Amino acid sequence: MAEEKDTSQERSEQPTNKRLDDARKKGQIARSREFNTMVIMALAAVAMIMMGQTMMNDLSEIVKQHLQPTRQDIFDVSSIVRFLYDAIFAGVWLLMPFFIIMMLAALLAPLSIGGWAFSFEALQPKLSKLNPLKGLKRIFSAKGLIEMIKAFAKFVLVAAVAITVIWVQMDEFLQLGYESVDAALAHAGDLFAMAFLLVTSALIVIAAIDVPFQIWDHSKQMKMTKQEVKDEMKDTEGKPEVRSRIRQLQYEAAQARMMEAVPDADVVITNPTHFAVALKYDQKRMIAPMVVARGADLVAANIRRIAKENEVLLVETPPLARALYHSTDIGQQIPEGLYLAVAQVLAYVYQLRTVQKNGGVKPSQPKVKVPDEFQKYADMGKQPDETRH
Repeated sequence: MAEEKDTSQERSEQPTNKRLDDARKKGQIARSREFNTMVIMALAAVAMIMMGQTMMNDLSEIVKQHLQPTRQDIFDVSSIVRFLYDAIFAGVWLLMPFFIIMMLAALLAPLSIGGWAFSFEALQPKLSKLNPLKGLKRIFSAKGLIEMIKAFAKFVLVAAVAITVIWVQMDEFLQLGYESVDAALAHAGDLFAMAFLLVTSALIVIAAIDVPFQIWDHSKQMKMTKQEVKDEMKDTEGKPEVRSRIRQLQYEAAQARMMEAVPDADVVITNPTHFAVALKYDQKRMIAPMVVARGADLVAANIRRIAKENEVLLVETPPLARALYHSTDIGQQIPEGLYLAVAQVLAYVYQLRTVQKNGGVKPSQPKVKVPDEFQKYADMGKQPDETRH
């Protein structure tokens, strides 16, 4: 019993749509901070390569224009504040395209993995997060160990790439001291942007490892035990309105499929008004005739209407109609005890079709007798005014 209990608590079942939706509402989706950081820094490096030289030149012009006051401005105390304000405004305006690219990268990077999910519930303060014991448990857990190893590996990898880039470009960095100010600024911007891109490329390795791990870890956390699946099904389908709606949809779907099969029936046996059973028989594929549609009252009327519209023969045999209705279901073959009675009806139908096609004497409808073992079904729903058959 203990082993069975342990097995039942294993998270072996795939998460249901409800569980995934509830988790998304709580902000629990697959996320990779390493991937987000890599995308932001990579776009920053590309933006610096594309706009770096222009920004450096423009910054140089801002310095020349706003930090070289005239003699009159030097003796004006308020001019210093004005120059500083103008310089800051010009610098911010110059860097605005770069800031916009960074903002878009910060918004779009998370969408590529888990999609957009903003949850107010995740922002609500929880006192349980202040519990030091739980905090220590998270730190010394397997996931905490993995995060520590990942952070250390990222530090080592980025540091190694950065040292290598600086070492390789050391001569060019030293050469900046022999260049003019404008040339040095432009050259320094190119060197810094390229070094930044090379260092950022090291994060691709970390992100390539972290993204699959985060997706796998999220899927593992979302898995459910068999008991959780049962409880969820009980909570959702156990509600009366849900059960009623499900039954209604199932009934409507079954009725639609049933009515689609009526035009292909060979005969519809009627009560004549209270019951209707449509039969189909294919000698090559069926051992016995099959019930393709059955119904009472309004459903029977609908079956008769569709049969008339598609020129399917209606045969009025009340006892047989009631016996078939109460002893069979849709998609089932007729009971063996009703083979003879149904065979008589089908023979009459085939003869009538032949006469209608080739001409001749119209056959008389046979008087079908229902076997004794099916008499109880034939008497169900019998109307007091029935005199025929």
